Amino acid sequence: MELLWAHWLYLAGTLLIILTLLCRQNVVVPALIMSFFVSWSFSGSFLGGIQAIFNSNLTAASELFNIFLIIAIMTALLRSIQSIGADEKMIQPLQKIMKNGTTAYWVLAVVTYFLSLFFWPAPAVPLIGALLIPVAIKAGLSPIGAAISISLAGHGMALSSDFILKVAPELTASGSGALETSAIGEQTFILSLIAGAISLSIAYVMVRTSMKKPAQQNLTEWENSGDDDLNVRVDNSHVNKGKYSSVFAFVVPFIFLIIVAYVITATFSTVIPSIDDGAGSSLVGGTAILLIIVMSLFRNYKQTLQDVSDHIVSGFVFAFKVMGLVIPVAAFFFIGSGDLAGQIFGTEPDATPSFLFDLVQEGRAYIPDNAFFTALGVLVLGMVSGLDGSGFSALPLIGSLSDALAASTGMDPTTLASIGQIGAIWMGGGTLVAWSPIIAIAGFAKISVIDLVRKSVIPVVIGLFMTMIAALLFW
Repeated sequence: MELLWAHWLYLAGTLLIILTLLCRQNVVVPALIMSFFVSWSFSGSFLGGIQAIFNSNLTAASELFNIFLIIAIMTALLRSIQSIGADEKMIQPLQKIMKNGTTAYWVLAVVTYFLSLFFWPAPAVPLIGALLIPVAIKAGLSPIGAAISISLAGHGMALSSDFILKVAPELTASGSGALETSAIGEQTFILSLIAGAISLSIAYVMVRTSMKKPAQQNLTEWENSGDDDLNVRVDNSHVNKGKYSSVFAFVVPFIFLIIVAYVITATFSTVIPSIDDGAGSSLVGGTAILLIIVMSLFRNYKQTLQDVSDHIVSGFVFAFKVMGLVIPVAAFFFIGSGDLAGQIFGTEPDATPSFLFDLVQEGRAYIPDNAFFTALGVLVLGMVSGLDGSGFSALPLIGSLSDALAASTGMDPTTLASIGQIGAIWMGGGTLVAWSPIIAIAGFAKISVIDLVRKSVIPVVIGLFMTMIAALLFW
């Protein structure tokens, strides 16, 4: 179709958001302002532009609420686990395995990965940092080695696939009606493992020379170092430790291991029926709510009603702190989708342009008709979009662009979207952005967050590039 002024305003808004990210500034205001101008231009009504600001955010909120809900529930479960004292007992067996720097490095990576799959790294890091980093340092692992292991495994490998909660795949798929959450989830799961294996291995070689022999002196020297202002402490108030702590320290991970086995088997084999999009999140979320109630009953049945409410409220507060900024940014990119734009403008989908797709189609002549350069461009765009410090806000844009670019190269849009998602979250999720949640990791390890980022650059960049190559070879 013929490009309208609204198309060019949408392009200007996209470039403005990317420029704002490069300047390390918040992108909410540019997204809101450009949503207004694009809507005003398309509708021809000033009042229509104002209404579209609200309607676009309402549409984004309704499309993404299931994501907010699962984050809130899992955070509430983690608070409940901590309140009954089961968190420390869950970690104790792992402390016995960390005999030297090497085992400590890989144990930290494995534990961080699995906890982050369910709880996300941000709420899981306080548990790992407070209980396992001191043990790892005593075993001979350097503080920077402990921090980089946690960062790459949690904020990189686990968060970039988000295989269990499926927040990231749902956001990416939301940018285009041609993408499916389950397909993106499967590909990003495999790609994240490749990126994680490569980056963690390279980082291990880099930190291996700084490892020491196991000794109490390692821990003493570390405890006396650093700035107390950097330290992040876990709030252990109102913890009720008792005989049920050990029970739930076993029951909770055991139940979720069963769920993981079920989801993986259903996804990658025909032994059991495949699960629908969102079914995995529903299974995890429903199980988590039941566990919260049961743990509260055993902790103090007289306080169950209040405790469950407090944990859930705490979970929602965290969810909106982490994901609240995504709504206005997603709202702008949803305007670029024909189906969702129709909901925002109140027009029929057939009569509503798909701004982003139309622009890409118009510019196909200027895009190299080559799978390698297209994939590299999507990867770089994903990494640039991650400069906001979350990696999630531009995922709908990644999905939309991947769908549009796939038509000109003959590539699978799911593969392009998966490459872009991996790049966005490895960058913005916290491995290469100093103003991201990895500040907490640096605080626990008593190191500079800048040093952590600097040490992560080579492993992450090589890992992402090799992962892109693997994606092109296998899909």
